[in-house]
Parts: sequence; structure tokens; C-alpha cells
Amino acid sequence: MKKVLIVCGNGLGSSFIVEMNVKKILNEINKEAEVSHTDMTSAKSESADIILSAKDIAEHLKDHPAKVFGLSNLLDNNKIKEILEANI
Repeated sequence: MKKVLIVCGNGLGSSFIVEMNVKKILNEINKEAEVSHTDMTSAKSESADIILSAKDIAEHLKDHPAKVFGLSNLLDNNKIKEILEANI
């Protein structure tokens, strides 16, 4: 099963909201994945297949082995859906 990691600066508010949206979108498109959220520092040592974050945070994660997607708008569910459909 693929793992999706949502990353924000502190691993609290915005990443948790995006995690909930990702779970909802996965349900809508009938796909399964393990989904969690964390802060930028912890993300560097966590395993994942896909990382979703704000663009500025994605720059710090470019060396991570996961596919890293930097979003202009963390609440753009259409873009998130597009990414999930293409990568899960």
C-alpha cells in the first residue's frame, strides 16, 4: 500500500486539514493509501511514496526519495485529486 505524507512547518494545523481532505478524496476515487501528517524536520527521515506540502516546504524535501509535490494552495482539492489519481 502506498504511503502519503502531508508536511507543514509544524506538523499541526494545515497538514492535519490536508490529511483529512486526502482521506476524503481517496474514498471518492476508490483508492487506498496510508495517510499521515508531520512536520518538515520529521518528514526528512520518514518513509513515504508521495509527499504533499506547500511549495516552500517542498523545496526543503527535494532530496527525499518520495515523489514530492509542492502545492500553491494546500486546500486545492482538485489539484490534490489530480495528483492522487495519477500516482496511486
